[in-house]
Amino acid sequence: MDTTHRYFIYVRKSTGSEDRQVRSIGDQLAEIREIVKRDKLDVVGSFEESQSAMTKGRPEFNEMLGRIEAGEADGIIAWHPDRLARNAFDGGRLIDLLDERKLRDLKFSSFWFEPTAQGKLMLNLAFGQSTYYSDSLSINIRRGQRQKIKEGVWPFKAPPGYLNEPKLRTIVVDSQKAPLVQWAHASYATGKYPIIQIAATLNAKGMRGSRNKLISFSTCQRLLTNPFYYGVFYINGEIHQGTHEPLITKELFDKVQLVMRGRSKANSVRLKSYVYRGLFRCGGCGCGVTMETKKGHNYLRCTKRVITNCSQRYLREESMTQQIANALTGVSLPDDVADRMIGQIEAERDSSKNVIEDAKHKARKEIAQLDRKLDRLTVAYLDAGAFSAAEFRKRKEESIGKKRTLLDSLVSLDEEENQRFEPVIRFLNGSKQMKYVASRGNPKELREKLESIGSNLTVRDRRLHWEPRGAWKLVVDSGSFAQHNAAPGLPGAAFIGETHQISAEWSHGESNPDLLNAIQPSSR
Repeated sequence: MDTTHRYFIYVRKSTGSEDRQVRSIGDQLAEIREIVKRDKLDVVGSFEESQSAMTKGRPEFNEMLGRIEAGEADGIIAWHPDRLARNAFDGGRLIDLLDERKLRDLKFSSFWFEPTAQGKLMLNLAFGQSTYYSDSLSINIRRGQRQKIKEGVWPFKAPPGYLNEPKLRTIVVDSQKAPLVQWAHASYATGKYPIIQIAATLNAKGMRGSRNKLISFSTCQRLLTNPFYYGVFYINGEIHQGTHEPLITKELFDKVQLVMRGRSKANSVRLKSYVYRGLFRCGGCGCGVTMETKKGHNYLRCTKRVITNCSQRYLREESMTQQIANALTGVSLPDDVADRMIGQIEAERDSSKNVIEDAKHKARKEIAQLDRKLDRLTVAYLDAGAFSAAEFRKRKEESIGKKRTLLDSLVSLDEEENQRFEPVIRFLNGSKQMKYVASRGNPKELREKLESIGSNLTVRDRRLHWEPRGAWKLVVDSGSFAQHNAAPGLPGAAFIGETHQISAEWSHGESNPDLLNAIQPSSR
């Protein structure tokens, strides 16, 4: 046995991708044991590490050198010099220990070394080569990332709802998580659900984040504010058009951000829950109408914050419920009228294909113009230095935002060429249903429907007053349909306001020429 030196065994395998071809720790130990057995070496300790050597700070490596400086050993056995050091600092420490003769021998499975000037020169070259390899690898990785970004490919780990495709090195849709991401955005955009409830539902549906962890509040918030889901991404503050498939539209993303900004405001003191609280204004003085409970009944009353002697009197909640039900009954189209109009709309839809094609052609033309504008913008910034980096990023973000909106509209036209008529059909079907909502008399349902059809809701002289939204004005202008809608449980139902005879256009179920242009999302 060689008793001249005492050795530490050191084996390392990086968890990074650059060492995938390096032998495993078990393989390294097997070859090192052959050296120990062959040369009858005195081994006094062993160190195993799974950490990159590109940067200093490995705990096992540092402990080993500390124990060598303390005199516990004076030799190291490793598989190759790059297992010991791949950065100049650690390599320099080993050379210093050799110069100070605290480290007298190094043995490797795949490298020759002897403690001479020539041996230290060759060791220095081996460390330098390892450092060069690490530096070159880092440069190549960054260059590859820049190229992927230029091509519109996200170069990092895909967010929830997407997967990294290892063979093509692209981003693909996760068929299991993508529908949950879409549901989260659509639900939050309604303003009815807080982020913590969205996160809880995602967890209940089996959604998981990185490392299979539950979706936390902060993770859900990042998910809802990530523009990646509508097709763009930011690198160093600069926007880039992605080539991945968007899961949502930019319009939906913007709605989510509006809801989130609204929820970020300080919450007011929690008040008792009343179904009609905050819905109306006083028709006498313009103040808000609040609610309170007296002798077991809920009442609506003016807050009198501006005019303390406002003359408007209290109104029972039950009376307001009845008035809202009457209003809904008055605007509910009779079934036969609505059905005839739906048939007319469907016939007109069949003849609208040329209009849709013209819209698609216009959208494609505008997209091509934006692409040319982006190219000129980039050339002006890079070659001519026409404006600052901040101005370049601002202009690029504006152009890409417009392009993303056009792409969304183009996809929408491709998916459903006749979507212009769908809101009208939904509107007509919804109008048919108003009388049935009124007949149930559920205050929450009634409030929701009233908000969908009316604005400027006021209470004056204990009566409901409102102005119709969008296409509902056409219905209201045509007069009350209450006499044609005998809803059970609504004795004496009558439309609040002036009553007209039903126009011939509506009674015969003909397509109203203003209906297509009048119906907007606000008409619901």
